[in-house]
Amino acid sequence: MATNDLHYVTEADAQIQDVLLCINSGSRLNDPDRFKFGGSGYFLKSARQMRELFREFPEACDNTLTIAEMCEVEFRTTDEGANYMPHFPTPPGEDEESWFIKEIQRGLEYRYPAGIPEDVQQRADYEVSVILQMGFPGYFLVVSDYIKWAKEQGIRVGPGRGSGAGSMVAYALRITDLDPIEHGLLFERFLNPDRVSMPDFDVDFDDRRRGEVIEYVERKYGDDRIAQVITYGVMKTKNSLKDAARVLDYPFAMGDKLTKTLPPTVMGKDISVNGIFDPEDKRYAEAGEFRRLHDEDPDVQKVVEIAKGVEGLTRGWGVHACAVIMSSHPLIDIVPMMRRPSDGQIITQFEYPTLETLGLLKMDFLGLRNLTVLSDAVANMERNGKTPPDLETLPFDDKKTYELLQKGDTLGVFQLDGSGMRTLLRQMKPDQFGDITAVSALYRPGPMGMGSHTNYALRKNGLQEITPIHPELEEPLAEILDETYGVLVYQEQVMQTAQKVAGYSLGQADILRRAMGKKKKSELDKQFASFEAGMKENGYSTAAVTALWETLMPFADYAFNKSHSAAYGVVSYWTGYLKANHPTEYMAALLTSTQENRDRLGLYLGDCRHRGITVLPPDVNESDLYFSAVGEDIRFGLSAIRNVGAHVVEEIIKTREEKGAFTSFTDFLDKVPLSVCNKRTIESLIKGGAFDELGANRRSLVLIHEDAVDSVVDLKRKEAQGQYDLFADVFGGGGETARWRPALPRPSSSPICRSGTARRSSPSSGTCWACTSPTILSTGSSTSSPRTPRPRSAPSPMTAPSRTAPW
Repeated sequence: MATNDLHYVTEADAQIQDVLLCINSGSRLNDPDRFKFGGSGYFLKSARQMRELFREFPEACDNTLTIAEMCEVEFRTTDEGANYMPHFPTPPGEDEESWFIKEIQRGLEYRYPAGIPEDVQQRADYEVSVILQMGFPGYFLVVSDYIKWAKEQGIRVGPGRGSGAGSMVAYALRITDLDPIEHGLLFERFLNPDRVSMPDFDVDFDDRRRGEVIEYVERKYGDDRIAQVITYGVMKTKNSLKDAARVLDYPFAMGDKLTKTLPPTVMGKDISVNGIFDPEDKRYAEAGEFRRLHDEDPDVQKVVEIAKGVEGLTRGWGVHACAVIMSSHPLIDIVPMMRRPSDGQIITQFEYPTLETLGLLKMDFLGLRNLTVLSDAVANMERNGKTPPDLETLPFDDKKTYELLQKGDTLGVFQLDGSGMRTLLRQMKPDQFGDITAVSALYRPGPMGMGSHTNYALRKNGLQEITPIHPELEEPLAEILDETYGVLVYQEQVMQTAQKVAGYSLGQADILRRAMGKKKKSELDKQFASFEAGMKENGYSTAAVTALWETLMPFADYAFNKSHSAAYGVVSYWTGYLKANHPTEYMAALLTSTQENRDRLGLYLGDCRHRGITVLPPDVNESDLYFSAVGEDIRFGLSAIRNVGAHVVEEIIKTREEKGAFTSFTDFLDKVPLSVCNKRTIESLIKGGAFDELGANRRSLVLIHEDAVDSVVDLKRKEAQGQYDLFADVFGGGGETARWRPALPRPSSSPICRSGTARRSSPSSGTCWACTSPTILSTGSSTSSPRTPRPRSAPSPMTAPSRTAPW
């Protein structure tokens, strides 16, 4: 059988393959000992070339062809009827459609216990007809099923995300938690009856428990039908230039100079290397400086030539952060699969756009940290003896919440945390939920570039006149634009405008919105003709048509989805409500969520001080794993101390619950298990102040902790093996294990307190006046003086961390 070692498509790609090998191995092209392929024959040869290569063995090529003809691989697309929508297991006597209808009616009765309003029933009936026509009832039932399961397990689920929040059916099935009619959300933005497309619910879960939901789906629907999705990273402009310079053995400055000469990044994207030299590229004019550098420097020309070849090639693969494929058939029969070597996770080898073409449905299981914060805040309230609010039924009219927003006091509030956003809030002065919905849609590059955010704020507070797009349009568009003070903010407003003045259906209006966003001239010309005809039929002048079209066109580039903005606005409101009404419990949860991010942790600790919340220092007898609310104060969590892992903290907590509070540093070492007695961990606990309340200062403990740990480790290892000291009580006294005790060192004549200043203390009390922490006054070289711990009921408040503090 004839085969060929294949690594690239054409023979001309040999050099680029060589460059890729250098990039992968970190070597240079001029390195004679680097890994490389000899020759240029590793390309996809034609049948004629293969027969010429194996001319002495013609039967080898015949055998290869025979094997190839025996293989049968076929991929059916959605255009050919491929549909692997997951099936929902229904009760006996029901199919997906009948059960879907019944579940919706039960859901509406749950949402509207006082009676289902007529407009709600009509909206639900319309959506049901569209969903049944498109063949998606099973999809809605599956999503509803795992969301309900998550809520039953106490896993917090987001109120909605994306355009799906505009569906009344989703609201009835508890997929979303926002009434779409009350908030003016459109179903057609999610599912368009005039343009068949797959539904796509993105669902947020408590970040720590997202994996449990995926495991449930695998158990219920079959792990052979569930898989995560691969992603491929490609070589982009800056990487291509830097890697090309490196493999050609130019200094780092070469690649750095080239990337700095590129035009500015726009919306996170750079002009391509090939686009720099393509007059048809829309950013060609911006790259004049780069082309001049290229024309003047032969070395730059070499780098650019290589960069052109590698740009756009696959650099590596990863796994999509949230996408999960669910299928009605085993996935191995539909697409190629792979097993990730690191953990055995099953992953598709096709990216999602291809999977969608093949009839497979993606569901996004997202972990949202802010939902974890909400869950922790509610748990903090329960532990602190308070009754937590039911966030899902919380009305959007809390005065304290809007006062907090108006002051811009929103550090740690979802979506409203940044300094620019806080400035906009102070200018806007939100006083209703619609303002929260609008602010996240307005605080984006597009609307801000057009000044929409400022116009909204000024008009809302009567500081700018509200002017209509055209006098003829003032009255007909009032219902659509009054809620945003005449400022276009949402995509849905484009759709409603086209429906109102041009006679479009909402489905047709969604197609118009998409065409405006894509800017394809042929499609726009077609849409404008229809739009103009519709407006003129309704009696509008050419001037009104032109004014409205010219307003909608640029707006379509940056218009935001109101359904998503409103749904995420709910999370913003929830977090703002808790910060305004339950600041201690909320800030404790927020600190826990950011304890690995030292910059954010410091920022939120400062916010606690600003709000008058005392953050008590870590304490081996009082601290929990994470930050915890203690009355009106917050206790620092032990796991927030650097080098102190969660397992160690759990062992400390378990020990003090089983053996009682620790009375001294040596008592702590006696009681805790061997896994806690790590010198680095103990040192971090000391420097973090976790032993301050036991009567010894940090400096003394740092000096003796290694000897102290050594003195207990060997005995604990023997005890773990079942060997015990028979004479411990005889020599140790008091039940403590007999062992050598390292003496706390005698203070020097000018001891330095942990506050960084000379210790000023009373010899009788041993209390340091500089930092209000007990110091140890030694009376001899081998024994230490008695310690007088401070009362546990009055711990010292958290102050600015000392230079030795590890957090």
